[in-house]
Amino acid sequence: MIHKIFIAGSGGIGEAAAILLREWSKTDVDVYLGDISRENLEKAKNFVIENSARKSNVETVLMTPEGASDEMRAAFEQCEILLDCSPGSQAPRMAQFAKDFKMHYANLTEYVAETDAVIEIAKNADTGFVVQTGLAPGFINVLAMSLYNKFVEKFQNENVERIGMKVGALSTCAHAPHFYGFTWSPIGVATEYVKTARVVRDHKQVELPALSERERIIINGYVYEADLTSGGAANLPEFLSGRTKDLDYKTLRHVGHYKWVEGLITKLNFDENLPQNLEDVMLEKVPSVDDDFVIVHSSVEGFDAKGRRRLIEKAFHIKPLEINGKHLRAIQTTTAAPLVECADMLATNKFKGVILQSDIDPETFLTGNFVSRVYKN
Repeated sequence: MIHKIFIAGSGGIGEAAAILLREWSKTDVDVYLGDISRENLEKAKNFVIENSARKSNVETVLMTPEGASDEMRAAFEQCEILLDCSPGSQAPRMAQFAKDFKMHYANLTEYVAETDAVIEIAKNADTGFVVQTGLAPGFINVLAMSLYNKFVEKFQNENVERIGMKVGALSTCAHAPHFYGFTWSPIGVATEYVKTARVVRDHKQVELPALSERERIIINGYVYEADLTSGGAANLPEFLSGRTKDLDYKTLRHVGHYKWVEGLITKLNFDENLPQNLEDVMLEKVPSVDDDFVIVHSSVEGFDAKGRRRLIEKAFHIKPLEINGKHLRAIQTTTAAPLVECADMLATNKFKGVILQSDIDPETFLTGNFVSRVYKN
C-alpha cells in the first residue's frame, strides 16, 4: 500500500521529515510538499529526490497564506495524513484543513494558545490529531513517561519526588559573550525565553516565569546550564500533577548564555512585542550555524517501597546525520523523527480525536522505526 502524506512547510524540518519518510518507511510513501514559496518547494524537492533510489512520488503544492486554493484542495483530497511543519501560528488553520478533508494530523508547535485551539478543533474528529510531537515538546515527554513507568514498576511507588526534562539544541562551538549559535528558529528561541512555563510544584500545576530557576548539570561529563522555558512540558504538568511533587521542562545551554540573555531582556519593553523585539536584538549579535548537536536528558527521582531515595535517568547526545549524501543537522532529525513516527502510528487508522503526549505508548514509540534510528547513544 502506498501512503500519501502532505507536509505543510518545506523548511529544514519539513524537508527532513520528507526524506526520512521516503527513505526509511517500510512501505512506499508519496510525499506532497506544501509551502507559500515556490523557491523553497523546489529546493526541498531536490533535497529529497537527489541521489535517492526510491521511486515514490514527491509532489509540490504552492500554498496560499489564507484560505485554500484549488491546488491545495486537490492535494488534501489525495492525502491521508497532514504533517504540520508550518509556523506555530498556522497550527489551527492546518488542523482545520485536516478535519475538513478527513486527514490525520500531527504538529510540532510549542505554542500553548494554538495547541489549545487545535485540541478544540480535534474534538469528536473521525481522524487522529497528535499535538506537540517534535523534540520538545514531543520526544522528551514520551521519554519522561517511559522513565516514570519504569520507576513505578521497579520501585513499586506511583508517587515520585521529581520528574525533570531537559533538551538543548546547541552549536558545537560557542563564543563570548552570548555562548550560542542559532541552530533553529530564532523566533522560537525568543518566544520560549519570555513566555511562562507550566510546571508542577508541590503536586500542583502552576506557571512560572521563564528563566527563573537556573541550574547546572553534568551530562556525559560535560557541564551545561538549564533554565525554565515555555512549551516543552506539553500536557505532562496536568497529567502527572497528582503523582509527582515537582515536574518541569528546562532548556539546556552552554554556561554563560542565560546571563547574557537576561541582560538583553532587562533593556526591552515587556509588551506583546517582546518575543519579536528579543529576536531582533539576538539576531544582531548571534550567528546562525550549521554545526550542531542535540542533548536530551530526563530523570525521575523518588523513594522506593522501603523509603530509599532512587533515581532513574537517560541521556542522548545526537549528532548530524547523512542520508544520500545530504547533511541533516541534529535539530532537523531529532525534531522530524518523532513527527514521522507519529505519522506511522496514525497510518494504522487506530486513532481518533486528540492524542496528547501522555496518550502515546512510550515503548512502542521509542522503539519505532524512525525514533530508534535517530535517538541512539
